[in-house]
Amino acid sequence: VFSIKSYSALNLYSCSLKNEDLKEMLESNKESLKLEAMKRIVGLIAKGKNASELFPAVVKNVASKNIELKKLVYVYLVRYAEEQQDLALLSISTFQRALKDPNQLIRASALRVLSSIRVPIIVPIMMLAIKEAATDLSPYVRKTAAHAIQKLYSLDPEQKEHLIEVIDKLLKDKSTLVAGSVVMAFEEVCPDRIDLIHKNYRKLCNLLVDVEEWGQVVIITMLTRYARTQFLSPWREDALFDENSEKAFYDSDVEKEKADSKPYMMDPDHRLLLRNTKPLLQSRNTAVVMAVAQLYWHLAPKQEVSIVTKSLVRLLRSHREVQYIVLQNIATMSIQRKGMFEPFLKSFYVRSTDATHIKTLKLEILTNLATEANISTILREFQTYVKSQDKQFAATTIQAIGRCATNISEITDTCLNGLVLLLSNRDETVVAECVVVIKKLLQTQPSQHSDIIKHMAKLLDNITVPMARASILWLIGEYCERVPKIAPDVLRKVAKSFTSEEDIVKLQTLNLAAKLYLTNSKQTKLLTQYILNLGKYDQNYDIRDRTRFLRQLIVPNEKSGALSKYAKRILLASKPAPVLESAFKDRDRFQLGTLSHTLNAKASGYLELSDWPTVAPDQSVRNVEVMEPQSLERQPSTRGSDLFAYHLLVLLCSDSDDAKEKKRPKPKLDSVSSHSKASSSSDNTASSGSESEEDTDSDSEPEQKKKKKLSSKPQVRQILSFNCGCKMCLCVTAFQVSSPVFVPPKSHELLHRMSGKGLAVSYHFPRQPCAYSHRMVSVQLTLTNGRDQPLEDICVGEAGPPGIAIHRFATIERLQPEASITVSMGIDFNDSTQAANFQLCTKTDQFSVSIQPAVGELLMPVTMTEQDFLKEQGQLTGMNESSVTITIAPDSMSSQPVGRKVVSVANMGVVPSSQNSIHRFAAKTVSSGSLVLSSVVLQEASTAKLVVNTEKTVLGSVLLRELKTALSQG
Repeated sequence: VFSIKSYSALNLYSCSLKNEDLKEMLESNKESLKLEAMKRIVGLIAKGKNASELFPAVVKNVASKNIELKKLVYVYLVRYAEEQQDLALLSISTFQRALKDPNQLIRASALRVLSSIRVPIIVPIMMLAIKEAATDLSPYVRKTAAHAIQKLYSLDPEQKEHLIEVIDKLLKDKSTLVAGSVVMAFEEVCPDRIDLIHKNYRKLCNLLVDVEEWGQVVIITMLTRYARTQFLSPWREDALFDENSEKAFYDSDVEKEKADSKPYMMDPDHRLLLRNTKPLLQSRNTAVVMAVAQLYWHLAPKQEVSIVTKSLVRLLRSHREVQYIVLQNIATMSIQRKGMFEPFLKSFYVRSTDATHIKTLKLEILTNLATEANISTILREFQTYVKSQDKQFAATTIQAIGRCATNISEITDTCLNGLVLLLSNRDETVVAECVVVIKKLLQTQPSQHSDIIKHMAKLLDNITVPMARASILWLIGEYCERVPKIAPDVLRKVAKSFTSEEDIVKLQTLNLAAKLYLTNSKQTKLLTQYILNLGKYDQNYDIRDRTRFLRQLIVPNEKSGALSKYAKRILLASKPAPVLESAFKDRDRFQLGTLSHTLNAKASGYLELSDWPTVAPDQSVRNVEVMEPQSLERQPSTRGSDLFAYHLLVLLCSDSDDAKEKKRPKPKLDSVSSHSKASSSSDNTASSGSESEEDTDSDSEPEQKKKKKLSSKPQVRQILSFNCGCKMCLCVTAFQVSSPVFVPPKSHELLHRMSGKGLAVSYHFPRQPCAYSHRMVSVQLTLTNGRDQPLEDICVGEAGPPGIAIHRFATIERLQPEASITVSMGIDFNDSTQAANFQLCTKTDQFSVSIQPAVGELLMPVTMTEQDFLKEQGQLTGMNESSVTITIAPDSMSSQPVGRKVVSVANMGVVPSSQNSIHRFAAKTVSSGSLVLSSVVLQEASTAKLVVNTEKTVLGSVLLRELKTALSQG
């Protein structure tokens, strides 16, 4: 203690000696000594040391004629003028004289010091100084005046009207140096005065690219609010398109409504803002990129918002602080528009070096992006995350699996089975979270999972986490009638440890006792009374209150009220299943990129975005008499290289856009006399998916070529092992595609002749390899002209959704009355049962149609031996396996009926079996070549076990359901 005190005293003494030396140097007659002293003092300030004691000595030198010394003095005064206000006031006349100094840096520094003196008495002097500085010839001084406006407003809000006049004058400034600062002053002083922006709107949009980076952020945020009040919603066009995408047969009323309603036309100023902010997506400043992203999210048409996706994904390579903010905004975006980020799914995979909060956000985004098409890949990732050493992250992953199971009903059973397997995990945190999630999932369909409830009851002895124990007790109490033998025994075990349990477990124990008393009083009457007596004397008053309430409710006596009659209806009422929602679902009420959005609470100073106006405001308010757009020659010379790069970028973008807008000529048929001619001409058209892939960036072209080279070997299949236990391994096995078993084709109606104004179209799946691409499913369309006049120029128009590629048939130039023609199409459904939507067009009409594939038509049969089947089936277990026990009609228990029913539902090949009671079938998905295995094991009493193994979890669940329906029928 003595040494510490002596050291601190010595240090204080040395500091005081040093300050005395600096005072002597400042009071010296030599300018060189004064300059050296000021450099040391500024150095002390930079290191965070306190130099306020030197204020009297420093302020004496404010009138020095040495420019370098005066600059350093002003740097010091800006730092300490607010703390030493009385001494600073003594030199106020010197600051006023400095406002007239020939040097712009001295004038700006004097104004900065003057605005730092927080004394109300000098407000008039500050006001006068700001007005003079606002008209200064130097843009740097005008920028300082804009900064001083905010300080004066915080000191005296009554000066608001005078300050607004100065802001109005500075907003007309054409210097890029001033623009950002004056807009910041506008946001602080009068953010509601939109009328000040009208005349300066176009100028700000044109100057935006050359404003300094932090100024760009402020201007973009302000212009976002401005645009929401002055332009019509660009999203209205999408709604109008959706409502009128299909024409009614008697559509005179619809056409009349269309004629009356004006089509949406984007305001040119709205387009100007979007066009001028787009290049800033390539800024090095992450805040600028984030500001542009939120602008596009709130202002751009829905089809243009995806422009910001790549820039946001690029920001994920920055520091973890930047990643945190960007991921929060992506999480909000991904809830409403999954398609934006689906192509970049791998960018959100968790890395081992990520912090826990980054991992949690990535997990949130992966859950939001989960669809039937990609859920198998995401679940494979989740299984790896569950094994993480970060227990908090592992528990969050289990919650994410539960959300996926709730959102995608096809994988609910698969996820439940996987979570039940995790109950045997050694980590108590993982097991406890599994119990909580399983409890929520079982509420959706409890009747089918009584075995799981029994299994969880057995775990009660080993689980110690209070929330998990309480969840098990709630589950047993809620469905006690389904486990009548186990529930009383569980109550007996919990009664023994009642006094040592946590409060949440005690409350659920009381609930379980009350429910069992009502449903099984013979076995549990005495046990319930014992637990109620324990609860009566518990230390926690919540438990005592619950005990008194339940005793009066379930145990009738003379004092019991009328409520006891309804005990069963109160305690045993069916509860609605919980809705597992994203934590970011309600954050879209805040503007993206703001502090309020990050905190999910309204922060001080937050300005809400207004709703779009219903009537278009007057556009003429933004017109100015003399338009002087800045040309390339008029830009500041210091920014020449940056400006040249920007204009070159704009030219390149416009060239690429023009190239994309060129349409390819469509091949046409000379006649429709034969199907062979139609199919031969369609063979000469572009390959599958080419039209949809042309819209992607040029960066992805080498990858596409690489994929096409790999896809020339359709027999080779790659499987990611899901349960290998150590590292992910790559197994490559070759299987030959076989000829399909003959099944009578099922024809489906695509367009009724009444809806098609005489054109009738039907389609069927021929189950043959597609001639256009091995990734496509072959579809044959039969077109019939039921009109009295020929139909001309029949072709396929716009197609969607984006994930599905369609190879169009060649244009049919003429189809005679009562004539028919059969043409072929290729559709890449991407291993999904999602419908392919497209338009059938004639010369005069367009008809929106959709082809919904059965899951069995997405397969191609393969040949394999029994040994290969068993080997591959052993690798596709766990979440890759779906099974169910079914009842089969007695006359269908032989191999022939079973095989016939299976191949009628799914295009699968029969695998030879050495056992008469087991029937095996194998196929691969057309798009990705993933193996699909199915086996039917015949059992006693006309029952059979149906098993489907595949990486495509959703596809496997749907196939299992359809096979179950087919085999269960007589």
